[in-house]
Amino acid sequence: MLAGVLTGAFIGLFFHQEGWMGGYGSYPRRLTRLGHISFFGLGFLNLIFAATASQLLLSASYFRVASWALIVGAITMPAVCFLSAWRKPMRHLFPIPVVSVAVGVLAILIGWWRR
Repeated sequence: MLAGVLTGAFIGLFFHQEGWMGGYGSYPRRLTRLGHISFFGLGFLNLIFAATASQLLLSASYFRVASWALIVGAITMPAVCFLSAWRKPMRHLFPIPVVSVAVGVLAILIGWWRR
């Protein structure tokens, strides 16, 4: 979450410039905004999981898989967004954070259903 605040502060220094990063609708600027907001979105997902994990009664294995997968997703999603904004071919790395978050969510759902 702190990384989201810091990147938002940095990005905010330049948002007033119409042509910054190719303009508001440009690919690099959109990916930069997505990277910034993913710090918050996936951070909140991790916080909500941590706050409710004891109530979900997940087995240790499902809990461990969900925890690690959500952490990996929270780290790699903004990284891949920023890398993709920098170099377009880096967009091919998006399956890493997407699959990671999907595995985390599925581990929670399957673990909760099997309890």
